Amino acid sequence: MNAVRRHLGNTLVQAFLVVIGLVWLTPLAGLFVSSLRTAQDTANGGWWTVFTSPAQLSFDNYSALLGNAGITQAFFNTVLISVPATGLVVVLAALAGYAFAWLDFPGREAIFLVVVALLVVPVQIGLLPVAKLFGQLGLFGTIPGVVLFHVAYGLPFAVFLLRNYFAEMPKEMLEAARMDGGSEWRIFTRLVLPVGRPAIASLAIFQFLWVWNDMLVALLFADSASQPLTVALQSQIRQFGSNIDVLAPGAFVSLVVPVVVFFAFQRHFVQGVMAGSVK
Repeated sequence: MNAVRRHLGNTLVQAFLVVIGLVWLTPLAGLFVSSLRTAQDTANGGWWTVFTSPAQLSFDNYSALLGNAGITQAFFNTVLISVPATGLVVVLAALAGYAFAWLDFPGREAIFLVVVALLVVPVQIGLLPVAKLFGQLGLFGTIPGVVLFHVAYGLPFAVFLLRNYFAEMPKEMLEAARMDGGSEWRIFTRLVLPVGRPAIASLAIFQFLWVWNDMLVALLFADSASQPLTVALQSQIRQFGSNIDVLAPGAFVSLVVPVVVFFAFQRHFVQGVMAGSVK
C-alpha cells in the first residue's frame, strides 16, 4: 500500500512539473509561431489558428529580419557586449574571490565589506555620474563603455558569490598542495578552478542573462551604432508599431539565445545553486 502511495505521489509530482513546463514554454511557442506568420495573419487572429490553417507558416519573416541591417547589427552588438562582459566578470571575480578566501593581505576584511556594501547600490544611482565620466573619457556611446559598466556593476555580486564558494573548500586540501611545492597561481588554476566550476558556471549564466536582456544601461550608454538587440527592437516598436514581421522573429531570436545557454549549462547551474557543502 505504501509503495502504491509513493508511486501515485511521484506520478502526481511529475504530472504537475510537466504542466508547469508546458505553461512556461507556451509564450515561447506562441512567439515562435507568430514569427512565422505574416502581419495580416497576425491581425486577423491569434497564433493558435495555425493548428487549423498551417499554410500561414513561412520563413519569410526571418528572411526580412536578415535583410534588416539595423537588427542584424544590433544582434552582433549584443554578442560583442554580452560575451566580454561575462568573461571579464568571471575571470576577475574568480581571482578576487580566491584572494579574499585564502590569501592574507592588509585590509582584506575591510575591502570585502566594501564589496558587500556595493551589492545594495542600485544601478540607477550610478547612471548619470558614470555617463559624465565616460563622456570625459570618450567611452560614452561605445560598446566598450557598455561593457565596462556591466563589468563594474556585476563584480560585487560575483566576488561575493565566488569568495563564499571558495571559502567552503577544505583548508587541508590547499595546505597539502602548498606543501607539495605548488605556487598560488598553480593552486588556483589546477585545484580551485576545477573544484569551483559549478559556481563559476552559475555565475556565468546569471551574468550573461542579465547583460543579454538589459535595456536600461544600453539605452543610456549605447548610441545607434552600438545599440544591442533589446534597444533596436524597442526603437522598432516606437517607430513602426505594426512592423510585426520584423519584431516577432527579432524578439524570438533575442529570447531563444538565453534559453539555449541556460539549458546547455543547466547541470552546472543546478550544482552551483545547490552548492554549499564541504567539497
